[in-house]
Amino acid sequence: MVVASTLSVASAETAYTPYRVGMDVHAGATVVHYVEHGSGQAVLLLHGAGVDHCEIEACFEPIFDGMGDFRRIYPDLPGMGRTAAPAEARSADDVLGVLREFARQVTGRMPYLLIGHSAGAYFAQAMAAREPDRVAGLALICPLLPNSQDVPDHGVTVGSDEIGDAAFRNYFVIHTQEMLARYERYVVPGAARADEAALARIGEQWEITPAYPRAYEEPTLILAGRLDSTAGYAAALGLVAHYPHATVAVLDGTGHALPHERPDALHALTADWLARIDCAHPSSSLPEESTDVR
Repeated sequence: MVVASTLSVASAETAYTPYRVGMDVHAGATVVHYVEHGSGQAVLLLHGAGVDHCEIEACFEPIFDGMGDFRRIYPDLPGMGRTAAPAEARSADDVLGVLREFARQVTGRMPYLLIGHSAGAYFAQAMAAREPDRVAGLALICPLLPNSQDVPDHGVTVGSDEIGDAAFRNYFVIHTQEMLARYERYVVPGAARADEAALARIGEQWEITPAYPRAYEEPTLILAGRLDSTAGYAAALGLVAHYPHATVAVLDGTGHALPHERPDALHALTADWLARIDCAHPSSSLPEESTDVR
């Protein structure tokens, strides 16, 4: 059962209004649409499959607002939102190449922080593995991984199956009017803009080619929902051995929509992750830019 304080925080954050002025940048043959807020240390945030940047933006902007000097960058991934997927985009490796080039374009090849939710976390993990010198901190939220196992059946912790559409009921485990409002405001519009044909084409080769450089040793945050019927939590727990400076948490009473359903925990653990990054890399000692393009 989720405590009342969790629901009250979620209700308060429902009022968040996304920033609508966007920009475009060429990453190879793909024109990536993105929005950004603030200035300072770059933070790249990657949304999940079938939506657009507005969902992850709505979950993390209330956290970063007033927290410090961070330049938050929210792209639409290829085939989603306002980023079209050209015919050349035929696999997850192709999407990964676009995201790596996008990161170079918008950060000037300087180190940045990287956050991903769901499929966005899958791409974030691969980006950090290939260019560990450029990613000064990594956060994986409900990561969708190829070795997902012990995925629980979908359940409901609060409310009933009497509100919302089937997509809402299958995504959220907290079925309240507050959660339904978040879904309708931040998830539905992006889902309507997804290029289903492009996503199906890319999904036919959705496993990213493994990369085995040195271990990723920067501060890492890994969060999973105990009731996540999309990605499960066992695979996320299995990542701890690969990240020597990781905080790993499995949150009870929430599922794949953890950023919406547990904003208080997300806020606290993100703040702790940022504090650990600050200790590891004071502003004057961030890693030098990397020229690694493997």
